Amino acid sequence: MRKYLLPLYLMLGACMPVSHSEPATRAAFEDSTLPPMKVFSVPRPQPVQSSNADLSRDFMDLAMGLESGRDLEVFTRFEGPITVRLIGNVQPTVPSDLDRLLFRLRTEAGVDISATTASEANITINAVSRAEIQRFLPQAACFVVPNVSTLSEYRQARRSNRVNWGKITERTRLAIFLPNDSSPQEARDCLHEELAQALGPLNDLYRLPNSVFNDDNVHTVLTGYDMLILRAYYDPSLRNGMSRNDVMRRLPEIFSRLNPQGAFLPARRPARTPRPWIDAIQTALGPGASPIARKAAATEALSIASAMGWQDNRRGFTHYAMGRILQGSDPDAARAQFLQADTYFAQTPDTDLHRAYVASQLAAFALAENNPDTALTLTGLSIDLAVRHENAALLSTLLMLRAEALDLAGRVSAGADVRLDSLGWARYGFGSDWSVRAKLREIGALNPLNRARTRL
Repeated sequence: MRKYLLPLYLMLGACMPVSHSEPATRAAFEDSTLPPMKVFSVPRPQPVQSSNADLSRDFMDLAMGLESGRDLEVFTRFEGPITVRLIGNVQPTVPSDLDRLLFRLRTEAGVDISATTASEANITINAVSRAEIQRFLPQAACFVVPNVSTLSEYRQARRSNRVNWGKITERTRLAIFLPNDSSPQEARDCLHEELAQALGPLNDLYRLPNSVFNDDNVHTVLTGYDMLILRAYYDPSLRNGMSRNDVMRRLPEIFSRLNPQGAFLPARRPARTPRPWIDAIQTALGPGASPIARKAAATEALSIASAMGWQDNRRGFTHYAMGRILQGSDPDAARAQFLQADTYFAQTPDTDLHRAYVASQLAAFALAENNPDTALTLTGLSIDLAVRHENAALLSTLLMLRAEALDLAGRVSAGADVRLDSLGWARYGFGSDWSVRAKLREIGALNPLNRARTRL
């Protein structure tokens, strides 16, 4: 399930997820006073640069385990053509986002999957309210369960082995529960992660820097790495019911065919992620904890990351989490944490998007300190990354920061153009008009010119 961690693109002083209290209805989209919503068109997945040894290890950890840490005894997937139907009060952006995702799964991952309106679909995507989702899983934005198709079925079966992933031996029928009162981007992000897990791996690994199979929620759409994992998952040499050893024996030949260049790349073999670090980071960034508890958890996560000797994306993410927590109480310490995060991200392959998140935070500091040139440099380096990874929330945030920096530099006309461009992306990334306007106000308040006008 997609954990409801604090979104990484929220700026200084923000402490709640966006689009939480106003339903994103069809009328709200049609009657908006903002510019038309912008959407992404052509996907730009990056080629995989991983050794086959690392891919085999990742595959085993992803496919043969659960997020709880429990091992799975047998391999499961769908056999034959897979059908997907969409039911419920669906947001207007979801059908097209689903069509794009199904096309990518067919062409990039080689999965025989298509949409249907038939009630006997293999996968039923239920568009329901956030409240209904959180009635069952309070910390989840969306989730997937086996052997049911609807919420009423799940309600009756949820305490039985029928919906226990550890007990199934094949996949024939699944239900995905998707929020219909979230931002369009959150609904799309849930589509990507939950449909990928419905089809393939059930586990998430924090060590993966370039995957949605990672609870850090940095990547919001399936990456080139994810498509390769799914292509291997549906390779003809694998089948339902295989043991761990059977799967492991077949992986070298599978990846030698699917990723021939990986045979010549050195293995990185990152250390496993200990459960205490996972628990600490989810307390630090998840809902429900007090500020004191968040800071204590982030401190514990940093201690574990240091003791493990990590020099990778997990170390960077730990510093990033601490920076987010310190923003409201100690901005100088927060900036130091963001800079440390960037240092670790910079020395880890496949973390360009991570650095774009850090750049948005550092650009906010530069803007607040009347340093428009630095803010323009930081946002300029990151905007294309947000586009490439189809992250409209991050993209619109970067564009709003850039617009304020242009205003501060005296280039008011250019700033107005960039700000207008940001609004179409913000409507997809943040949803309702009030969320978009709140983000505009939040970033505008960082500009010293606006603060001066407020005081007058």
